[in-house]
Amino acid sequence: MKLPSFLGAIGAALVAAPLAWAQAPAQPAAPAAQRGATPIFDSVRGRDAIRCGVSQGTPGFSVPGSQGQWTGFDVEFCRALAAAVLGDPNKVRYQPYSAQQRFTALQSGEIDVLSRNTTWTFQRDIQLGLEFVGVAYYDGAGFLARRSPGLERSVQLDGATVCVQTGTTNELIVADFARANRIRLTPLVMQNLEEILQALFSGRCDAFNWDRAALAGTRLRAPNPNDFVLLPEVLSKEPYSPVVAQGDQRWLEIVRWTLFALIEAEENGITQANVDEMLRTPDPQIQRLLGVTGGFGTMMGLSDRWAYNAIKAVGNYGEMFERTLTPMGIDRGVNRLWSRGGLIYAPAMR
Repeated sequence: MKLPSFLGAIGAALVAAPLAWAQAPAQPAAPAAQRGATPIFDSVRGRDAIRCGVSQGTPGFSVPGSQGQWTGFDVEFCRALAAAVLGDPNKVRYQPYSAQQRFTALQSGEIDVLSRNTTWTFQRDIQLGLEFVGVAYYDGAGFLARRSPGLERSVQLDGATVCVQTGTTNELIVADFARANRIRLTPLVMQNLEEILQALFSGRCDAFNWDRAALAGTRLRAPNPNDFVLLPEVLSKEPYSPVVAQGDQRWLEIVRWTLFALIEAEENGITQANVDEMLRTPDPQIQRLLGVTGGFGTMMGLSDRWAYNAIKAVGNYGEMFERTLTPMGIDRGVNRLWSRGGLIYAPAMR
């Protein structure tokens, strides 16, 4: 072959190759059932119940009632997950843990999912053998302080005794804040939340450092809420995420996409009240979400109505927020949808 002809053949091949690649049909991924063992998912289905780790009592997020029922934002997510996986939001066993106990319970297999105002951090993500599902709520630490004349800023707490809970990020936050502002704060570290509240309300602590949403609920539990003030500074980033153990990719995907489905429902105007009507919409995105088309549930080993079932049980993300956190005076703030100036965002369901 002459050189010009040879070069011409190569050029033609290089042009044709990407066109052939672009026109070739995409190869489907292996079905979920072929991607390895799913021990957690199989156990959940065999047990016909989800074991959900919650707090021992965090206002707005997970609070036990006198009759054994649980309420709160984290509790609602577990109900949505049970509806998605098992078709019934009541098939949940709530197991309360302290901040110090929660990760051990997940690592040892005592629970299937931790839905307990838990902050996603580097060390927890890398060192504990856990998987953080996705941000369900953005918060930040702050101080709830005993009201005193002139107290308006956190730096004015110099010399104060501050209650913190063992096993939380707040121990480090208090130490960092004191060092950065060259003030002295004496931590009073306790494991049990009720003991901390007793110490705060009785005056053993001058302030309590915790995440601001929980502090808003704590203030309402005080004998006289006006005796306490939530100081304005946000001292840290506290993105809350449901957590699962490593080793079951399918279970991770199910928990993650249940969270995203609730967010996607709010974005598309799908509510607990209108979800049946929305089944008839011609909108292809809504049809995929509610299982009319797409077969997304089948890809995860679930009913194609998995997201429909979750929304029917608890509503969308915004409805969960309004039932559990808004009554405590907590504004959506950065927890608004991204389309409304917030940070709450779900990947595309397509």
